[in-house]
Amino acid sequence: MKQVLAVACALIDIDQRVLIAQRPDGAEMAGLWEFPGGKIEPGETPEQAIARELKEELAIDVRGACLAPLTFASHSYENFHLLMPLFICRKWQGDPVAKEHKALKWVRANRLKQFAMPAADEPLVAHLCDLL
Repeated sequence: MKQVLAVACALIDIDQRVLIAQRPDGAEMAGLWEFPGGKIEPGETPEQAIARELKEELAIDVRGACLAPLTFASHSYENFHLLMPLFICRKWQGDPVAKEHKALKWVRANRLKQFAMPAADEPLVAHLCDLL
């Protein structure tokens, strides 16, 4: 089975809310809510990849020192196995904008279960609830 290495980030605002992003129409798993992120490119560290992805997807700048690893997802989909570390970030530059997603939403951790998410993201919610 093909292995895919990706990264995700839970941006946490001053009110202890987490940013989630809705996958766009036409994309795989369209309409589901996820933590922003994406695939790690060859030669990138996970921290470099998440900083790049947040810039591309949300138009924000994040420094590696502001990223803290929280947990990871390991999930087998039908055609591939996903391994995805989840970082948390409380400090960034700019205001998040949905450049590649249908919508963005700030949500309290204890309400994340109300949003349909990809199977790999679902187990990450409990870790955020414990943290926040």
